[in-house]
Amino acid sequence: MAQSKISRRRLLTTAAAATSGLAFMGPWKHTRVYAQGAAKPIRLGITSDASGQYANSGAEDRRGMQMAIAEANAKGGVLGRKIETFHLDTETTPATGSRVAERMITRENCGFLIGAIHSGVANAISQVAQKYGVIYLNTNSSAPSEAGQNCHRVKFVFDANGSNFAKAAVQASIEKFGKKWVLLTNDYVWGHSTAAATKALLKQFGGEMVEEILVPQGTRDFSSQLLKIQQLKPGAVAAAIGGDDQKAMRQQIAQLGMGDKPAWINNQQDWPDVYGLPLDNLFGVFGTTWYYNLDLPGVSDFVKRYQAMFPDTFIRVPGNVFYNGYWATRELFAAIERAGSTNNIKVIKELENLKTSARDRMQHHDAWMDPNTHQMQQSIYLCTANIGTKDKDDMFKVLGNSSPQEVMDSDAKGACKLESYESTPTFDA
Repeated sequence: MAQSKISRRRLLTTAAAATSGLAFMGPWKHTRVYAQGAAKPIRLGITSDASGQYANSGAEDRRGMQMAIAEANAKGGVLGRKIETFHLDTETTPATGSRVAERMITRENCGFLIGAIHSGVANAISQVAQKYGVIYLNTNSSAPSEAGQNCHRVKFVFDANGSNFAKAAVQASIEKFGKKWVLLTNDYVWGHSTAAATKALLKQFGGEMVEEILVPQGTRDFSSQLLKIQQLKPGAVAAAIGGDDQKAMRQQIAQLGMGDKPAWINNQQDWPDVYGLPLDNLFGVFGTTWYYNLDLPGVSDFVKRYQAMFPDTFIRVPGNVFYNGYWATRELFAAIERAGSTNNIKVIKELENLKTSARDRMQHHDAWMDPNTHQMQQSIYLCTANIGTKDKDDMFKVLGNSSPQEVMDSDAKGACKLESYESTPTFDA
């Protein structure tokens, strides 16, 4: 079986090179041009995690892409060209992310890259993508640095970030739970940049950070951290813990009966990290960009399409990670159609001018791509556990929503220095 897959992959690569007349021979600059032909597919490199801390979210991210790709191909493709994909596991590791991106561009002829959960991996991929001018859609990484100091001309960030979620929650939480806070921070770029945004808001609104506890990635025993929190007796804990680490943390907090006190402000809650957990594990207040049970036009049909395409998937309803993967992919295809071309600079300019109505996105507010930071500005929802529900899927109770203007990451614009169009290699995919 393995030999068969390898042979088919090589065949596809060879065929693509033969039809193009010119294979990827990077690095290069301003010289990569493909002969256009209706039969030539558009090659999309999927760079999502299939193992490690974010494997579950990586799988949901890919399902979102798959549904958007299937819908596009069912309509005849994009610019009349079928979408063809190539996936490699980035293993939740930045070094692997770099190797995967390099191979997808130089050996697998991928003209676009898409997918990310871990922000360190996304940053590594985007550096390689910028070197070759390949457009990279960061679907689900939410470190503020992704649209700040680590931004790139070729990278577009479709998730909300830690600063957006903190702005939605911190001020009201200080007023309700008190000024004395502890920060519980995953020890990598997402945790650090999210914690930095929370610290700034605590200072702005009169809160006090009594301690920041760093948590190594891959932590499964939170006993020492929870003991320290019990000793410090804060009013609130701001937790930026992700993936399987968060699942372990939630289970242990619930076992110790610490879910109600102190108050837990969990920056962002990805659906695959909690789906199937008991509701007493879902304590505190947390943010998301979308929920499958929002009473908005199009949501019910979207859920039905998900269930029809993935009838055997453990997660029976789509969540925010699927949503971001779907919309990023769909917006890439729409940008190519508007550009009338796969020329990367033309598509970049279309993505920079992206605007989507609230109705189309199934959110409460219109969304748009910030051309200065390349981050999607969108609605933010604060939620808590839907205690008392008899529907196993309906786990979130939505407390309210914030508009993009209310939660905009105001520091990103100053930190982001996009490369010029002229210094970005150009080509037709």
